[in-house]
Amino acid sequence: MRTHRTIRALAAVCCTLLLSTGTVGVAGAAGSTGVAGVAGVAEAVGVAGAPVAADPGGPVGIPRLTDDRGRTLTLRGWNVEDKTNRGEGALSAITEKHFRDMRAQGFNFARLLVFWDDLEPRQGHYSAAYLRKIERILDWARKYDVQVLIDAHQDVFGPAFGHRGIPEWATRTDGLPFTPHPDDWFSEYFEPAVQRAFTHLYEDEDLRRAQARMWRVIADRFEHHPAVLGYDLINEPMGELRAGEDLPTAARRIERDQLTPMYNRLADAVRSADDGSWVFVEPTPIVGEGVPTGLGRIEDPKVVYAPHFYNAAMEAGADYDPSAGWIESYEAAVTAYPKEQRIPVVVGEWGPLNNSLPNMPRFYREALASLNRYSSGWAGYVWCYGGGYCAVDDRGVFRTNKEQTAAPYAAAVAGRVASDSYDPGTGTYRLVYRASARPGVTEVSLPPRPTGWRIAVDGPAWTSTRTVPAGRPGTVRVLARPGARIAVTATPRMPRSVNDG
Repeated sequence: MRTHRTIRALAAVCCTLLLSTGTVGVAGAAGSTGVAGVAGVAEAVGVAGAPVAADPGGPVGIPRLTDDRGRTLTLRGWNVEDKTNRGEGALSAITEKHFRDMRAQGFNFARLLVFWDDLEPRQGHYSAAYLRKIERILDWARKYDVQVLIDAHQDVFGPAFGHRGIPEWATRTDGLPFTPHPDDWFSEYFEPAVQRAFTHLYEDEDLRRAQARMWRVIADRFEHHPAVLGYDLINEPMGELRAGEDLPTAARRIERDQLTPMYNRLADAVRSADDGSWVFVEPTPIVGEGVPTGLGRIEDPKVVYAPHFYNAAMEAGADYDPSAGWIESYEAAVTAYPKEQRIPVVVGEWGPLNNSLPNMPRFYREALASLNRYSSGWAGYVWCYGGGYCAVDDRGVFRTNKEQTAAPYAAAVAGRVASDSYDPGTGTYRLVYRASARPGVTEVSLPPRPTGWRIAVDGPAWTSTRTVPAGRPGTVRVLARPGARIAVTATPRMPRSVNDG
């Protein structure tokens, strides 16, 4: 076992070599690191506790997500869920295979749906079995180096209306009517009973306390789990429209007057148990129609804005219409709040139901380009094996157009990103950054490619990875001289016959 002194010395030696030579060193086979390799240096930096300066803002003036060493993070991943099973069978549809397969495609992020009605089926009685199941899933995520956002999910409030989320004992309707809409479940949010239930959740003091206790239980249990990145405080919150209000006006009022104080209460509840993880806050789903949020200030030092990226027409089965300008209007609306509040953005859900329609190749290209301009990451909906929204089919093969989500990205940058680009046509990825003043390891994630990858690093930096074999994902770790300008380029390897020719 290496002592802290030995590890710090190792880091110092590597940095001294970089400073003295000013050259790039390349050693070892793809993905391999020895005791004196980048993985050792990464551990050294972590143990020595040397923070890395955070990236103060992306290209559109929105701060980037950072890790506990100050590295600029990029998250790429998928939602994982089990909405079908409850009680003893809860979460059983989520398996280790989900995380193994996601990581095998280069993804590093999962948004895990959990349900308050399973956690606290009777008021004040929390399910130890359910917490153990969550922990088992987190352990799988850790095994495959996937970061997890724990999402307190609700659909149409909860089981009182035939869905999942807020427990029946916390559902108050004042006797107002509810009519199911099995062919259009989202319209059930506008049923009087559902809308009144949201009002009671936001306004009734005992329900406020109950929701805060629920989050304290979760945060207290998983505060130290290494897979936990943060907590999404409530999925797609809605509320009650007033007479004469149009939907955008109602959404902004609900966000300002009800969601903002709720998020501050719940953030305080999380912080009573966990002061290190991020808290994610969502606007109402109306933001998907290009309506800026009315959310106010969340008084917490680690807040992430987490909107969803859905279009009503496409959700109803329509093809993407490039002439409608939806992506442009959504981007303009969704970036206003995080610019004002100076907080990062991670899009918690996105992806159309009918992904094989004629214009969908263009939708995926333009959507990904937009998301990458302003967000620190995203989670597609949903990693499952089959049809509908599933990312892959029952053989584990990407469904039409969804393969575009598996692209190179800079998972962690020890410094400030100058440019970060990927050309799907040539398959070339390039990251340019200014290394931070203190040592830190930059990580570039590469998805599997039929011919593999070739890596080039320009500037005073060192990596152990110069190639990634065909059909395998790769992580390129780079240690740079402090303050240096570094460029990392990944290009597809040519077929062997061409290389050898």
